[in-house]
Amino acid sequence: MSTILFVNACMRGNDSRTLSLCKEYLATKTSDVIEEVNLDKLALSPLSGSSAAYRMEKQAKKAWDDPIFTYAKQMVEADEIVIGAPYWDLSFPAALKTYLEHCCVCDITFHYTQEGRPEGLCKSKTLTYITTSGGFIGDKNFGYDYVCGLAEMLSLGKPRFISAEGLDIIGMDIDAQIDKARQAIKELI
Repeated sequence: MSTILFVNACMRGNDSRTLSLCKEYLATKTSDVIEEVNLDKLALSPLSGSSAAYRMEKQAKKAWDDPIFTYAKQMVEADEIVIGAPYWDLSFPAALKTYLEHCCVCDITFHYTQEGRPEGLCKSKTLTYITTSGGFIGDKNFGYDYVCGLAEMLSLGKPRFISAEGLDIIGMDIDAQIDKARQAIKELI
């Protein structure tokens, strides 16, 4: 049995078209354990000067049981990562960046080699990124590009991208766009 970490950055809750696609994908994972982190409900704060200093102090003491490392420890143990995030402002909701900041912890999710290069410590085999957008993303997929960079740094596995685009364009066949994303999900399974 595998553990799937579902990072839910769908800030509109059940009204989210991205969340709907995520649920369809996760429904195919019937023999897996799904751990959901709902970023809207979590309401994490970005690291500040004082919280970053606190985290560094705990890292230096190797006090890995401190709650500040909860999300990094959860990520390092996941067999698969699924991120559901709508396409907002050329990227994703800010809550996702904050969450990922809390997951990037030296000596938990990555470490530095003797040559000074980051090397991932996560065991995830795949990272599936699911999004929807009102227009077309094109070559401005900065959120997914960022997640791909982190996937490489943390060894989160092969990134995969599913999107339903153009959903707010007047005259667009929205059902056809959603069906394309559903087909992409089927092809991953």
